[in-house]
Amino acid sequence: MSEPNANWGGRARGGRPRSEAKLDAEHAAAELRRFLDVFVRESGMGLRYSVTLPGASGEGGAEQGITVAFSGADEDLLLERNGELLLALEHIAHRWLRLDPSLHDMVRLDCGEFRSARLEELKLSARVAAQRVRETGQPFRFNPMSSRERRIIHLELNGAAGVRTASEGSGDRRQLVIYPASKRPAF
Repeated sequence: MSEPNANWGGRARGGRPRSEAKLDAEHAAAELRRFLDVFVRESGMGLRYSVTLPGASGEGGAEQGITVAFSGADEDLLLERNGELLLALEHIAHRWLRLDPSLHDMVRLDCGEFRSARLEELKLSARVAAQRVRETGQPFRFNPMSSRERRIIHLELNGAAGVRTASEGSGDRRQLVIYPASKRPAF
């Protein structure tokens, strides 16, 4: 691996987060390719990958950051159990790159458009649940989900009429709840 103080969005020497961390996409992509080459070779999985840099995809690329798309005979293995291996591999990639946590959303791994389909599914679920809360006046509680998925729902419903969102619980049991705008949760 490269030097610990590399300038692609990692942590500064001594483990302190850099102030206003920025992603050096070129360096991060090169290091990401090194990691993925090792993973594909050593895992023996029938996978190929392509890396897309910010701005390379045309519209919205600058917001999306670096995207890795997997394909191949073993892509089903990455997607089993709701994409568990894909998400774990993304976590390891973030660690390999020593990314500041604020930059995690800037490096995404996907396979068979799993991530984009999940994003649309979460947004639709948020809108349907919000409508149900408006009609019934009763809060709606989602099953526990990752902070990234909760954030997507919070953003989707930010400013939505008649509802508000809150995250409740702790750890891997943390849930997002949609409340009618007039009701406050009991703590």
